[in-house]
Amino acid sequence: MSESSYSLLGLWPIINRWKKLVGAALLLALMVSVVVALLLPNVYKSTAVFFPTNPQTTDPDRIATEGSKLELGGRTEDLDRVITIGESQPVAELIIRRFRLHEHYRMGAAGDDAADDATLREFSSNLDIVHNERDAIELTFHDEDKLLAAQIANALVQVIDSVNQQLTLDNRRNVLGLYQQRYQFLDKEFETSRQKLIQARRRYGIYGLEQQSRYLSREIIEVESKLHQAEGEGNSGKAAGLRRALRGLTRSDGGNVINLEDYTQGVDSLNLFTARMADLQERLVKARGDYETADVALKGKLSSLYVVQKAYPATKKSKPIRWLIVVGSVFLTLAFSVVVITLLELWRRTAGRPGYSAAP
Repeated sequence: MSESSYSLLGLWPIINRWKKLVGAALLLALMVSVVVALLLPNVYKSTAVFFPTNPQTTDPDRIATEGSKLELGGRTEDLDRVITIGESQPVAELIIRRFRLHEHYRMGAAGDDAADDATLREFSSNLDIVHNERDAIELTFHDEDKLLAAQIANALVQVIDSVNQQLTLDNRRNVLGLYQQRYQFLDKEFETSRQKLIQARRRYGIYGLEQQSRYLSREIIEVESKLHQAEGEGNSGKAAGLRRALRGLTRSDGGNVINLEDYTQGVDSLNLFTARMADLQERLVKARGDYETADVALKGKLSSLYVVQKAYPATKKSKPIRWLIVVGSVFLTLAFSVVVITLLELWRRTAGRPGYSAAP
């Protein structure tokens, strides 16, 4: 520690001997840095903060089965995907064309390779997309025009959202097509089953299972009761008519549309068709609802980003920090001057030139 202090203090005599030269260098550095700092344009920054949503929540398959509740995607892959999209060249070229940044940066005409490359590098240097400690993404853009900086930052968020949605758009359309096919298939099956049920009702003459069952039971019991009464009274004519009436109620060849034989044969078929119809109807209603929900979700273009804060025009500049430029320039000049005069002193001592102790 003592050797270090001695070495540092030992520089003071050297600086004192070269004080005029060092002072001139510091004064020149001060003047130049002040002029440069004043000539530098003010640069403003605008920042947008957003979370990526879970892409599964905008998938029609999940929307139809679980609802359309958006979930924030704090997963590393979601954050990396959004940042990669934001830093990609297609997104940068789109923003450059939209805001005519070739003219704004004064890089030349669009279409020239050198101008395009310079504009792209300038744009990339002004853009900063980071994942902060709260698992949100901060998108910051710097520009001399504070209004333009805010507009570009907000436009970048919109473009990132659009590209992020596009990545899953084809899959969402395929899912929608599957819902449509299922709905059309169930609709066709429901109509086929309905026609078969109508044909079975006509064939067996059954249009109301419960009502016709009560009707047949009541009529058969009444006719049989009257038949037994007529036979007991010895009224053969009335008994013969009642026998024909009973035959019509119990036999399919008896002439009655509603009869016990057809009813017994058709009740199983009708129960089967009715159960099939009820099942198809329930599935058809659900399939139609799922298809309509998925269709609305696809056309509605649910956002894949949850914007916490839009970018607003800055109220004060972010750079340059002029006092820091001046102080830094003077300090670096002082350090460089000390190094130079120290080397000169060492060289003169080594060379053994006369007049070593004389000040310049």
